[in-house]
Amino acid sequence: MTRLTILRAVPLIALLSLAACGDESQKPAAQQPTPEVGVVTLKPREAKISTVLPGRVVAYQVSEVRPQVTGILLKRDFVEGAEVKEGDLLYEIDPVQYKAALASAEAAVQRAEATLVSVKLKAARKTQLLQTNAASQQDVDDAVAAYKQGEADLNAAKANRDTAAISLDRTKVTASISGRIGKSTITPGALVTASQATAMTTIQQLDPVYVDLDQSTSEMERLRSQVAGGQLKRPAGGVEVELLMENGKAYAQKGKYGFTDTSVNENTGSVSSRAIFANPDRALLPGMYVRARIVAGIDSAAILVPQRAVSRNPLGQAVAMFVDKDGKIEQRTLETGEEIDGNWLVRSGAKAGDRLVVEGTQKARAGAAVKTVEVEVDPATGLTVNPSRQAEARPAAATRED
Repeated sequence: MTRLTILRAVPLIALLSLAACGDESQKPAAQQPTPEVGVVTLKPREAKISTVLPGRVVAYQVSEVRPQVTGILLKRDFVEGAEVKEGDLLYEIDPVQYKAALASAEAAVQRAEATLVSVKLKAARKTQLLQTNAASQQDVDDAVAAYKQGEADLNAAKANRDTAAISLDRTKVTASISGRIGKSTITPGALVTASQATAMTTIQQLDPVYVDLDQSTSEMERLRSQVAGGQLKRPAGGVEVELLMENGKAYAQKGKYGFTDTSVNENTGSVSSRAIFANPDRALLPGMYVRARIVAGIDSAAILVPQRAVSRNPLGQAVAMFVDKDGKIEQRTLETGEEIDGNWLVRSGAKAGDRLVVEGTQKARAGAAVKTVEVEVDPATGLTVNPSRQAEARPAAATRED
């Protein structure tokens, strides 16, 4: 082939290449497959509506042990931190002066009794002599008055004896309640005084215990209005209380709701309430911080959505993906309430019959058409029972095509 022939062929090849490119550009682009998502159709169901409140453990009873007589402490009769019963001996105070006081009071009683015998006989004789005019009426009146005085003196002496006996008895300090006793603030040999400001020790009854809770007035009024409006109904067995420990685990014993205070805390705007819990293992100690889940009512037509199907937008609002009647993805903002067994209670933004996307949300784009596969969600946990494997496997293929 001559050089002239080659030069003439080059423009022809270029034209053919342009024509081929033009034909290729006219071909339609390959269509992306319609993504597949797993959906669940929302249905109303009965749910226990609860609220979680912060609280503190408080001893059922507290007794600060103080001496009621003055004296030198001779002995401590308990082990610090042990369980004591009502009436157990705790301390012994030197009783010497109180024994002497009791002996003196008993002698005064005996003296008053002897005096009373004498004036009683004298009054009787004067009364007999008056009948024979051997004594005047004045003598009789004086004798009767002396007898009355003798009776009063005897009663006073007996009262003093009882007081002395009580004081002697109080030299033995006993437990006024049953419970766990704390550390002793004094030691033998120390001087204690009657009704001193410093307690000798403290006894706390720890089974059962109280849990004091705080609830905002707005939350309390919301629940009351829902009950009054018929949206919630009271549990048949009364208000249930479940305790959540600091580690997030539930306390083994269920509690009973006690009462709600009659006034609002001006500083916090909250209302105090109280629940009572059995504490056989002493797992709850006074001052411990806990949270209490209170079942305030039952919603017979609650709308629950699995937590994993709900995310948060930049504004912190709860959002979820739904499939509308045209088979397209729709993103909605939800107003959620409390968490119930792995689900969110929806107050607004979703209703019965809506199709919620629970699988393949990473492929779902607002306004995009999708294929749906109905999946089943365990209402007790919010977890999928029969997940769509195609919906789970599709994202990797879609990524390769992109």
